[in-house]
Amino acid sequence: MQTLNCRGTLIDLSIPKVMGIINVTPDSFYDGGKTFSEKEILKQAERMLSEGATFLDVGGYSTRPGAEDISETEEIRRVVESVESMLKRFPEALISVDTFRSEVAKKAVETGAAIVNDVSGGTLDGEMYKTVAKLNVPYILMHMRGTPKTMAKLTDYKNVTVEVLKNLSEKIAMARAEGINDIIADPGFGFAKTREQSFQLLNNLELFQNLKVPILAGISRKSMIYKTLETSSDNALNGTTSLNTIALLKGASILRVHDVKEAVECVKLFSEVVRK
Repeated sequence: MQTLNCRGTLIDLSIPKVMGIINVTPDSFYDGGKTFSEKEILKQAERMLSEGATFLDVGGYSTRPGAEDISETEEIRRVVESVESMLKRFPEALISVDTFRSEVAKKAVETGAAIVNDVSGGTLDGEMYKTVAKLNVPYILMHMRGTPKTMAKLTDYKNVTVEVLKNLSEKIAMARAEGINDIIADPGFGFAKTREQSFQLLNNLELFQNLKVPILAGISRKSMIYKTLETSSDNALNGTTSLNTIALLKGASILRVHDVKEAVECVKLFSEVVRK
C-alpha cells in the first residue's frame, strides 16, 4: 500500500487522490490573475476542498511555456501569504507548494505547507534535495528540461518514454540518497515535450510504476488537449476528464487539476470499475 506522510497524517493512495491547482500568479496559462487576491484564493480553496480535493497545490511562479522570471523574494511573498491565509481559514488543509526554489520551499513548509512540488525535479536548485530532506515532507519530482522559458525548444528525444523513465529513476535515487522518504514521480506532460511526446508518455504511463513510487498526472487543460481538439484551454474540460480517466487506468495515484469536482467524479467511477 502506498502512503504519504503529510504533517503526521498518513494519506492512503490505494484510492487515487485529487490535487487542486491554485495559481497565485498574474500569468499562468489557464487561470492567471483569477486568484491573485486573498478573497479569491480563499474562495477557490473552499470550493476545491468542498468538492473533494485531498491536496491544494499553490504556485507563485508561472511555469507556462515562455513564462517570465520573477524574483525569489516576490515568489516567497506570494506563496507564504497564500499558505498563511488558507491555513488560517482551513487548518486541516494539506497544501503543496509548487516551486523549483529551495528557499521558497523552506519558507512555505515553515509556514505550514505539507508537500513540495518541484517542476524541475531538483535540476534548477542544487540545494532542493537537501532542503526537502531536512523539512521531512513528501516531494513531487517532475521531469523537465531547461527552464519554463527555454523548455519548448528542448524536445529532442530518441525515445521519450525511455529517457524520461531513466532520468526520473536517477533523480529518485539521488533524492533518496539525500534522505527524502516520500517521493512522487511526475512525467511532466508538456514540459520539454511536444504534443505527440506527451501522448506517447500517457500511452506508456503504466511503465512508470516500475519506479516504485506513486505517479502524479498533471494533464489538466494543457495544450496536448486543446490543440488536438482545435479549441482553447477554456474549452478543454471534457478532454481533461477523458485523459484523466486514461491516466487512472494506467496507474496514476494523484490527479493534479484545475477542476476538482470532475476529477473526483473520475476517481469515483474508476474505483467502481476496478473494484468489480
